[in-house]
Order: sequence, then structure tokens, then C-alpha cells
Amino acid sequence: MDYTEIENKMDKTVSVFQENLSEIRAGRANPAILNKVMVEYYGTPTPINQVAGISVPEARLIVIQPWDMSVLKDIERAILASDIGITPNNDGKVIRLAFPELNEERRKELVKDIRKMGEESKVAIRAIRRDGIDEFRKMQKEATITEDDLKAAEDQIQKITDKKVEEIDKLLENKEKEVMSL
Repeated sequence: MDYTEIENKMDKTVSVFQENLSEIRAGRANPAILNKVMVEYYGTPTPINQVAGISVPEARLIVIQPWDMSVLKDIERAILASDIGITPNNDGKVIRLAFPELNEERRKELVKDIRKMGEESKVAIRAIRRDGIDEFRKMQKEATITEDDLKAAEDQIQKITDKKVEEIDKLLENKEKEVMSL
């Protein structure tokens, strides 16, 4: 029996969760928060990292240096239109994003959001488990596998599920520590 498809779907869910965590602003400047910001560049929505150099010279500062100065205003507009919650500072040559210090209330709010995202990912993994087990049950009804095979498949899928949920819990725990320790 082959569980790779089920495991691959669960891996994708974990990696999407990990990507979402990297985009959460935890007080420290992280260029990943700009991943979804698209700049209108000659009429085409283009990822910001393809029209500008992005650097982090200090812990709470991101500097965006466009390769083509004509796109500076468009980058600023795109950042303002996105929901990253930081106002860009344009000096005519570069755009600076200064990250404010997080207060205790905002940290607790972030942790709550992170836990919610973690729970949604776990629900998605359990849905993949359910679909996989349903597939094996259908095979058992069609008599292509035995009841013992079905039981073994359910056990194997549960083991994979437990492993992926554990990965999400670890990611969650690390991000919570990061947010609360800043």
C-alpha cells in the first residue's frame, strides 16, 4: 500500500503553515513579510523582490532599493495597499520599513493568531487523514483489500497524521517563544 500521496498532501499543509508563520511580523524585520506584495511594473503585477533589492541592515529595519528608480512610487503604493501594517518611508532613493517595538497586548494577540493558524493546519491534516482512510474503506468494500489491510492502513495513516501534527506543534511552540521573547 502506498501512503506517499497522503504524506505529500500533509507535508504541503505543514509547509504552507511554515510559510504563513514566516510572514508574521514578530517585531524583528523579516523580508518574508513582503513575499505577497506585488508591484505594478510596466502594467504587470511583479513580486517586489524582482524589482528591488531587499536588505535588513538592522533588527527593526528593512531597506528596499529599486533597481529602476521609476518604480519607487509604485513600490511605496504597493506596500501601502498591502496589509503588512507598516508605513513606508520614501527618501527618493530607497524605501525604509521601520518595525515598531511590540507591546505585551500585541504579542498576546499575535500568539492567539498563530495558535488559530496552527489549529486550522491541524484540521486540514485531519481532513487529509479522513479522505485517505475513506479511500481505503472504499477499496475494502470493493474487496480489493482485506479488513486486516484496512486496519493496517488506518494505523499507518494515523501514524503519519500524528507525526505531522507534532511538526505543527513544534513550529507553533517556536514561533510563540520568538514572539513572546522579543
